[in-house]
Amino acid sequence: MFGQAQYQDVNALLNARLVERRPLVAVHRGTGLGDVPENTWQAVEAALRQGADMVEIDVVESADGDFFLFHDGMERQAFERDIDLRKLTTGEIRALRYRRVRYDATVTGLDAVLERLPGEALLNVDRSWWYWDDLLPFADRFDMAGQLVFKSPVEEVWLDRLRRHPVKYPYIPIVRSRREIGAVLGDPDINLVGVELIAGHEDDDLTGHDVVAEAHAAGLACLLNAINLPDGVPLFAGRDDRTSVFGDPADGWGRLMAHGADIIQTDWPGLLCQYRQRVRGIPPRTHVFRDGPVIGMPPVG
Repeated sequence: MFGQAQYQDVNALLNARLVERRPLVAVHRGTGLGDVPENTWQAVEAALRQGADMVEIDVVESADGDFFLFHDGMERQAFERDIDLRKLTTGEIRALRYRRVRYDATVTGLDAVLERLPGEALLNVDRSWWYWDDLLPFADRFDMAGQLVFKSPVEEVWLDRLRRHPVKYPYIPIVRSRREIGAVLGDPDINLVGVELIAGHEDDDLTGHDVVAEAHAAGLACLLNAINLPDGVPLFAGRDDRTSVFGDPADGWGRLMAHGADIIQTDWPGLLCQYRQRVRGIPPRTHVFRDGPVIGMPPVG
C-alpha cells in the first residue's frame, strides 16, 4: 500500500486501483481531439470513455475567485486573443468561446467537473498550487478527497499549504532529483502517496531502477510521463508516446512498465489501454457517470 498508515482511509481508492490496474493510465489534460478542447468537461469525459483510470487537469482562478479548467499561458491558442484568464472575472471567462469549435464550447468550471466525475474516477490536479489557500477549501465542499490527487513542484511554500490544510488530499510532487524526494519523504502532515519522476536522459539522476525500488520501499508510487510536450524536452528519457504510437510500444510504454511505473501519463489513452491489456491482461476501465452508465473501450481481440 502506498502512503502513510494514518492516511490509508483517504488513499483507499487510489490503492485499490493500483492493486487492480497497475500501471494506471492517466490522461494529460483529458482527451482534446477533433472539436473537443483539452481541459474541458468534454475532454475529461472522452478520456474516461476510452478507459482511463485518472485524468490530469490544470486550474486557474478568476479575478473574483472562481475556479476553471485551463492551462494559463495558452489563451492565444485557445481563443485567438491576447488575454490572461487569471485577470478576467467569472462573467468574462464564461463569455469566452473556444476557437474553431462548432458547438458552444465554453471554459469549464471546476465545480462542474467535481459534480459530474464518476465516483471511482481519479482526478490529478496539476497547475493549481498558486491557489491552494482558496482551492483546497473549495474542494472540501465536494467531499471527494480520495478522488483528487494534487501535484506541485517541491517548494516549501506549497508544502506548507498542504501541511496547514486539515483535509489531507493525496499528494504527488513533481521531482527532478533524489534530493527533492528526500525533502518531502516522511512528513507526517503531508499525505505523500507518490512521486512524479522527471528525467531528461538515460544517465539522469532519476532513471535508475534503484530509484523506483527505493520509492516503493518508502511507500511511494511512481508516476512516469510518456507525454511529448511542444518544446520537445523529454520527460522520462525518451520512453514516450511518440515512440509508442509511431514505433514499437514496447520501446516506449513497455519500457516504462518494465521500469516499475505505477501510473503512466499519456495523450493516447485508447492505445495505451489496448497495449496494457495485451501485455498485462487489464481491460479498459468502465466508468459509471452520475447521470447513467458509460462503457469504456471494448476488450482487445
